[in-house]
Amino acid sequence: MQCTEEKQIAPMESPHEILVEEEVQRSDRVSSASENDTSSPLQPAGTNGSTSAHADGGRLALKRTRSRFADEEDAQNNAQGGKTIVSFSQGDPANPYNWSTGRKAFIIAIGISTVLNSTLGSALPSGSITFIATYFNITKQEQLVLPISVYLIGYVFGPLLFGPLSEAYGRKSIMISTFAIYTLFTLACAVAPNWPALLVFRLIAGISASSPITVVGGMFADVYDDPVTRGRAMAGFMAATGVGPDIAPMITGFISVLSWRWSFWLGFILAVVTLVPVLFLPETYGPVILQRRAQKMRKETGNERIYAPIELEKKGVKQMMTVTLTRPLRMIAFEAIVLSTCIYGFNPGVSGLAFLPIGLGLGISFAIFLYWDMILQRAKKNNAPWSSIEEYRRLPLACLAGPLFVISLFWLGWTADARIHFIVPMLAGIPFGVGFMLIFMAFLNYLTDAYEIFAASAMAAASTCRSLFGALLPLAAKPMYESLGVAWASSLLGFLSLGMAIIPFAFIKYGDRIRANSKFCQYLVEKKRAEAKKHGQSAPRVEEEVAPGEKV
Repeated sequence: MQCTEEKQIAPMESPHEILVEEEVQRSDRVSSASENDTSSPLQPAGTNGSTSAHADGGRLALKRTRSRFADEEDAQNNAQGGKTIVSFSQGDPANPYNWSTGRKAFIIAIGISTVLNSTLGSALPSGSITFIATYFNITKQEQLVLPISVYLIGYVFGPLLFGPLSEAYGRKSIMISTFAIYTLFTLACAVAPNWPALLVFRLIAGISASSPITVVGGMFADVYDDPVTRGRAMAGFMAATGVGPDIAPMITGFISVLSWRWSFWLGFILAVVTLVPVLFLPETYGPVILQRRAQKMRKETGNERIYAPIELEKKGVKQMMTVTLTRPLRMIAFEAIVLSTCIYGFNPGVSGLAFLPIGLGLGISFAIFLYWDMILQRAKKNNAPWSSIEEYRRLPLACLAGPLFVISLFWLGWTADARIHFIVPMLAGIPFGVGFMLIFMAFLNYLTDAYEIFAASAMAAASTCRSLFGALLPLAAKPMYESLGVAWASSLLGFLSLGMAIIPFAFIKYGDRIRANSKFCQYLVEKKRAEAKKHGQSAPRVEEEVAPGEKV
């Protein structure tokens, strides 16, 4: 989904600084090379000649630029000599968008498998908590939810680190390091000597496990520029987030009869099997790929003026703390799309819902997603007016899901009675699973489409909010149900969900205006406009002067 261009605003500074392109004349290149006492082998993409720039398999679009936001010393240096900026040329095989289908499928498989591990890990103690309590002599009811809650607390804080860091240092290093830590501390849980140690190990495992939940959406946005294909990949990713908590209680409930430790041993074995392919994960983040290309070219040519855009952004602890790591928090505070996803996309933690019907509902939701995608593509081919409205790509699914979610809660609440066969309230899990997952699919796909290169930070913001609710609600659920009873406690959640059900309808009506007021969306609009101008010309040209804006 492209961000709306209806409202013209001043473009903003990107995370790599907005660069104002200058026309590069051949005479300037010769003069610059002469000043450096060396003949630069670098040429813009499309010129003839054999250069070391072609050694890595892709043609480069090289532009001589100066940073609009450099300090005075840098500005003087740039005015004297300039910088050569590396970018992807059209069709460049190093650009993740142009990778083969097989390579992209490998990335999808890794993303889904790591997310499955992460969400499965969250529910590992659920089927064995009574055995754990007996082993460690835990008698207080409030403490029994801690092995799951502290893991979800990790989901609150981890995304605030890993989402922004993956946009600064790349996806690969973050994914490998965090999943290795998750594997190690899942093993630590299996051999925990006491209750406090188990809780500490679960917290660290939860922090590490939050990385795939945050970063995988960004990885998919890195490799798929087509919203249709990206949406289908995201649907698989989101289905994996629901499958883990659904099957974990059933598996661990059986295996814990042998020993509660086997619940964590099982999680560890699955993590080790997954870690092997994770180690071969390629870097998918385009700016970091260009950074490595620029580093290689500087080494091969001796030209220290070659840079990738990401190398021109400000560095240091202050920049990291005030800009990079605060991006998810600023998205929660100032981005209506992210804030609404935080409010509407959480699991209410209704403990009475049975797991198998929920699993069936998750499967149905995936089928509905694919069917809607087919309807949308057919409408676009027939030039149906509504198919050109961006919000109709994802949000009608949430419009359907909201009422289903509400119905499931009232269904559960008023059929959970000893006089009614137990299968009747159990079947409420089907519309619950459909509604919950369609809300999840619709809004997280909407986030990814809207924020693209900032998808990891957007998903970090949404994940933090959801996990905060997920960590706190188990502590409140039991007192609430004991005080209000199953019927009215479920009804209370139903009424709250009913109020939230208007959110996707509001976005369908006002979404274009909301995106027009989004700093992040408008930055992406300007970025795409600049890229279109660049690829529409046979030679580099001067970009329009832009006013500096706030950092994103």
